[in-house]
Amino acid sequence: MKKKFSLGLTIQYGFAIFFMLLFSLPLLFMISSSFKDPQAIFADVKSWRAFFPVGDVNFDQYLGVFDRLPLWQFLFNSIFISAVVVLLGLFVNSLAGYAIARLKFKGQNIILVGLIATLVIPFETIAMPLLVLVNSLPRVGFENGSFELTTGWLNTYLVQIAPFIAWGFSIFLFVQYFKTIPKELDEAALIDGASFFSIYWRIIVPLAGPAFATSAILSFLAIWNAYLWPVMVVQTEALRTVQVGLDYFWASTSEEGTQWGEIMAYSTLITVPIIIVFVIFQRSFVASVASSGVKG
Repeated sequence: MKKKFSLGLTIQYGFAIFFMLLFSLPLLFMISSSFKDPQAIFADVKSWRAFFPVGDVNFDQYLGVFDRLPLWQFLFNSIFISAVVVLLGLFVNSLAGYAIARLKFKGQNIILVGLIATLVIPFETIAMPLLVLVNSLPRVGFENGSFELTTGWLNTYLVQIAPFIAWGFSIFLFVQYFKTIPKELDEAALIDGASFFSIYWRIIVPLAGPAFATSAILSFLAIWNAYLWPVMVVQTEALRTVQVGLDYFWASTSEEGTQWGEIMAYSTLITVPIIIVFVIFQRSFVASVASSGVKG
């Protein structure tokens, strides 16, 4: 039995390492190509050299990125929008999940089913109705030294943030995780005179770190990688995000040809924040996934 277990464990690790290397190849190709001229990229594409920064490597592609577009502004916009959506989303979605998972009221299951149903609706099907809606909503704008009530959210940070704060998947995730927390804690707190919000803030939130981390990672990825909505609602360069910045490279194709080296450098730069976020929340994310099938 011991030899069989060791052999099985070796096979499992072997498969894990194999798939890790397999899925790492595109990332390695992107990073190594960001240090090469376009000619070197195509020259190395049929050999192992494509996955390593070897040969005539330089930082010209990165310098070209900063010359071609206002990268710092795009990075600030994406980080600001993603951070606000994540922070507000964690609060709103966890509160909704707490209400559905821990409180008793009529229509509780219907609401949960409705939230799950929204997950199967592609965003493309509601993009145009949502665009018409946000373009007719009132907002307070600061113009000519005073605040004025205007109509339409287009070309603002608000239109890139507000529609994505509440997210059905995040609420469902919190519901499932909150159900694993013993309800006896709520009952004891109610006996001591605690309010429902106090129970949520002082008891549930500290025990749900993995759920918050998982929701934060997934929400950040969704907003950071968003392309269709920012293209539709923002025409001002100062408010554009990093994904829309890729259009600058395609726009230059007719004049200079596709700048593959700069595209790889740009893709590398906008991938770094995603890696940082995952590394920060990695342990909690794994803990959440591991405990998703455990009922306490």
